[in-house]
Amino acid sequence: MGRFSDPQAVDGMTVIVVAAIGVVINTATALLFMEGQKNDLNIRGAYLHMAADAGVSVGVVVAGIAIMFTGWLWLDPVLSLLIVLVILVSTWGLLKDSINLSIDAVPDAIDVSAIKTYLLGLDAVEEIHALHVWALSTTENALTVHLLCNTLPQNNTLLETIEEQMHQHFDIEHITVQIELMDESYHCALNREEAKI
Repeated sequence: MGRFSDPQAVDGMTVIVVAAIGVVINTATALLFMEGQKNDLNIRGAYLHMAADAGVSVGVVVAGIAIMFTGWLWLDPVLSLLIVLVILVSTWGLLKDSINLSIDAVPDAIDVSAIKTYLLGLDAVEEIHALHVWALSTTENALTVHLLCNTLPQNNTLLETIEEQMHQHFDIEHITVQIELMDESYHCALNREEAKI
């Protein structure tokens, strides 16, 4: 609170020059990460860091100019609080994505209901259960599922089709499928009533 009640004088020109250099360097660095940040959480973290630094530096340049011409020393501590707010807002999504990755949550980009609809639409598939989708890393997703079929496939065509569709339409690279025949004598331990789809 002392910075508000007794703000100290700052050298506006020094602040402007140093912050302007920061704008150039941080903007250039952020541009290097711009394309890759869409699909990789680590790159997104680096991109957000550099973009936030560039934005903060722009704010510091503006504040430095304002302090030079108005003498309003209180702008310095106000700007500090705004910088904290910008950092919190810009990193909230990154924190959420990191937590989701660490707890094996379904990635935001994955439409589980569309996956269920696709699998249930396959010939011979009567029910599905034990469907799980999670991120293996910041760039790769995985899926496991049990298919209850009225006939057992004679070859790997069904599995190959599922793998291709999961990769092309759902961005899932690692697929594990267990095929079960509808048979009164067999009961999958994971096929509880509440797990049936």
